[in-house]
Amino acid sequence: MEQAVHVFSIGRRNSEQQEKIQERKELTASLSRTQVQIQQAYSAFNNVKDHDLIESYVYEINALEARYNYLLRKIKNLEEEP
Repeated sequence: MEQAVHVFSIGRRNSEQQEKIQERKELTASLSRTQVQIQQAYSAFNNVKDHDLIESYVYEINALEARYNYLLRKIKNLEEEP
């Protein structure tokens, strides 16, 4: 009985590790997409003249940078977990 519990524990640990790996992949992909979106927003910001569009790109860049920082924190926290 004790051996069965040990095997189950190892299986559960492997499953948790696989979940962490998958979550990290998803977070990293989202981080990359957000980085591209930031670059696109900066490019658009640099090419507009209308005050309202400039303001909208400033808000968009700020929101994307906040999302980027959030994703970085999530990845860092995930890596620090045992």
